[in-house]
Amino acid sequence: MIANDNISSAVETLTAAGLAADEANRWLKSAPGEGANFVADCGTFSNFWTQSSRLLGILPRPAARQDCERAASRVIQEAARNARVRFLRRHGDAVYDALTDKRSRFVRVEELVVTAARNFPGLVPTPQEIAQEDGCLQSEKAGLEIDQGLLLSGFLGSERSGRHLCHAMLLPRSEARAMLPEFAKENAVRLPGASIARHGKAAIVTFENPRFLNAEDQTTLDGMETCVDLALLDPAIEVAVLRGNVVEHPKYKDRRVFGSGINLTHLYHGRIPFLWYLQRDLGYVNKLYRGLALADDAPPDEFGGLTIEKPWIAAVETFAIGGHCQILLAVDYVLAEKTAYMTLPARKEGIIPGAANMRLPRAVGDRIARQAIQYERRFECDSPEGRLICDEIVETGTMDAAIERVVVGLTSSGVVSAASNRRAFRITQEPLDMFRNYFAVYAREQAFCHFSPALISNLEKYWNAQNRKP
Repeated sequence: MIANDNISSAVETLTAAGLAADEANRWLKSAPGEGANFVADCGTFSNFWTQSSRLLGILPRPAARQDCERAASRVIQEAARNARVRFLRRHGDAVYDALTDKRSRFVRVEELVVTAARNFPGLVPTPQEIAQEDGCLQSEKAGLEIDQGLLLSGFLGSERSGRHLCHAMLLPRSEARAMLPEFAKENAVRLPGASIARHGKAAIVTFENPRFLNAEDQTTLDGMETCVDLALLDPAIEVAVLRGNVVEHPKYKDRRVFGSGINLTHLYHGRIPFLWYLQRDLGYVNKLYRGLALADDAPPDEFGGLTIEKPWIAAVETFAIGGHCQILLAVDYVLAEKTAYMTLPARKEGIIPGAANMRLPRAVGDRIARQAIQYERRFECDSPEGRLICDEIVETGTMDAAIERVVVGLTSSGVVSAASNRRAFRITQEPLDMFRNYFAVYAREQAFCHFSPALISNLEKYWNAQNRKP
C-alpha cells in the first residue's frame, strides 16, 4: 500500500515520463492494503502486479530510457516489489504448499519459479518475459529476475518451506540416475563442463572449461552437478577428488588450473541468469558439503534424514579464484601446489561470494575473512594463512602422486565413519537451518547485486569485459 502523501510525488514522476495522470492515479490507488485471506489476496495482488508490468511496458526498453523514465520505472518496480515482499511474508508458506502439493513433491528452484509464474501471475516473471532479454548485455536488462530472488528468499526464510526446498536441491538429478549404469560399465562420463572417471575406489571429477580457465557458467553447471551425483551414487566409490583440467590460455599452456570462478565475460554479456547462483550453491556445492538426500526420508539435517556422503579432496593446481576458492571451504581435504594461490575477488565483481561469508571465517578468522572478501586479500597456498585452508602443500608437478597417496591413506582401512564425522562437524559449525537462513538473505541480496550498475562498472574497470568475446 502506498501512503497518501507519496501518491502525488509518484504521480509527478510517472507523468514526467509520459504516462497519463489518470492511469498513474488508478495504478497507485490499486496498491493492495493489509489483507489476511489468501485467495482474495492472490487476486488483489496479482491485479496490481499485472498493472505494474503494463505500465513498465509503456516505457522504452531499459537501455533506451532517459533519466525521467528510469525514475518512473524505479517507482513502479519498488511499489510492485514491496507488494511482493508483503504478500510473501503473509502467505509464503501457502504459496509454497500450492507449488509443491503441500510439500508432497520436491521441486527444484529452476522449476519452482516457472510454476510460480504460472500459478500466481505477476509474482515472478514468466519464462517468456525472461526470454525476451536473451542476447541483452547484463546492463541492458530490466532486473526482472530480482523477483525470483525475493520469492526464493521468502521460501528459504521459512523453516517449514525452506527445509523442504533445501531437501529438494540435495536429491540426485534424474540425469545422474539415468547415467549410473553407463558409468558403472565404462568407468567414465564426459559432459559439458565436467567429467568423471573412476580409478579404483576413487572418482576424479574434473572441471572442464579450458577456454575460460575452467570458469563456471551456465554451460558447466548441469554437467558438474551430475558428475558430483554420480560420484556419490556409485557404491564402488569411497572417496572423490575435484581437479581442474589443462587449459588453453597461452600463459598457462599445458598446465592444470583448478578454476577461475564465475565466467565474468559471460556475466557481463548477460549469459548467467540469477538462478544460476542458487542452483549452484543449493545444488552441487551443498552436495559436496552435505551429501545426497533421500526422497523418502526426513529433511537431511544432522538429527533427521540420512545422506549419502563421501570424503572429498580438492587438488589445487595454479590457482583457485572466486567460486573455486569457495569450493575449498566445502570439502574435507585440500591438496595444493606450492606455487598456487587463492583469491575471492567478490568486491571487484560486485557480488556475494557464495557461502564464503559464512564458511571462510571458520577457517581463517573473521578479520582475515573480511580482508579476503571485502579487500581482495590474496592467499598464497604455501603461507600461514593459506595453510589454514590447505591441508597439504606439494611441489609443482607432483600432484598425481599426492592424490594417489591421500586416496590410499583414506581408503586403506575403509571410510565407514566418514559420514558420521562429517555430520558431527556440521552440527557445531553449519547445521541445516543455519545454511537455510544464510541463503534466505543471500537470495535477496545477490539478486540486487546481480543487476547493480556497480557490477557492470566493476567488470568494465577491472576485467575489461566490454572488449572480451563470450
